[in-house]
Amino acid sequence: MAEEFSVELRDVVKRFGQVTAVTHVSIQIKDGEFFSLLGPSGCGKTTTLRLIAGFEMPTSGEIHIGGKPQGYLPAYKRPVNTVFQNYALFPHMSVRRNVSFGLEMQGISEPEIKRRVGEVIELVHLTGMANRRPKQLSGGQQQRVALARALVNQPKVLLLDEPLGALDLKLRKAMQVELKALQTRVGITFVYVTHDQEEALTMSDRIGVMNQGKLLQVGAALEVYELPKTRFVSDFIGETNYLDGRVSSIQDRYVEIVIEPDIRVWAPTLPDLHQRQQLTIAFRPEKVHLNSGQKEGLNQVAGTIQEVVYTGSATTYNVILPDKSVITARRQNIEITPGTQFSTGEKVTVSWPVEITRVFTE
Repeated sequence: MAEEFSVELRDVVKRFGQVTAVTHVSIQIKDGEFFSLLGPSGCGKTTTLRLIAGFEMPTSGEIHIGGKPQGYLPAYKRPVNTVFQNYALFPHMSVRRNVSFGLEMQGISEPEIKRRVGEVIELVHLTGMANRRPKQLSGGQQQRVALARALVNQPKVLLLDEPLGALDLKLRKAMQVELKALQTRVGITFVYVTHDQEEALTMSDRIGVMNQGKLLQVGAALEVYELPKTRFVSDFIGETNYLDGRVSSIQDRYVEIVIEPDIRVWAPTLPDLHQRQQLTIAFRPEKVHLNSGQKEGLNQVAGTIQEVVYTGSATTYNVILPDKSVITARRQNIEITPGTQFSTGEKVTVSWPVEITRVFTE
């Protein structure tokens, strides 16, 4: 028997006239999963969310929710609710009325409305604020009202379109933790759209990275960050060092790459690489080690500290190589004591592990 998914997109395409916004996207989202669609503005992630919600209809392909095909069902007939960046609260209504309004329109009994509204207001930590109006609430509190209003309908799937985008940085970080905890408590499927990489990494069980209407990679946060399949994914999620080179030799599971005549590095190989093929290697700044002198091992390059940036919890070093390439290294300041920092102009050896080096041929 085939596994039933909470949300499934099968080869979905969406065109607006001559513009293709979503290109053959297939996704399977598990029941109770926190799944994020991540990508830059205009990549198709919000259109994909609107297709699931029923605000847009696919040009081709199928959308299933709870194992049932949605066809051309409008939004109000689908077992989903959507939370937007602008919360669209009724300014003249109290928190309680904002939350209960949808239930009242459905003709649900007053005792049932009272019970469900009370439960969801407590769930989002707004007890004691039920009689306030939106203008008497902070941005974070208004966001919780919008969440409560969506959750009170007991949807199978909650769709969230950049709901934290209007909040300041500190509050946004706090709400990320709250939102993930809330999703764990209610146990329903969340499909979350964001362009914020850290936000997606912080909250998601899995992430789908999109660009130009295409779904490039789906995986757990750790997998997408540590094992990006394309240069775009590597570049978009976090900071990455890149060096261009060509294949020198392939030995078993590893490939030797010539960066400069006297700079050779190693990386896990890819299928179908060939001698002298041009490629790019990538590795994360936090994986880079700096040493005052040469040490034994692979993937070592001599350079000069060009810039030192202290950011409190970490220090970032930009190291210029003889060919004018720059490698960024980041050290957590727990490792640093006064007198152990490197200084601008200092000669250093840059090294990084072979296993974490990614190879891209596109």
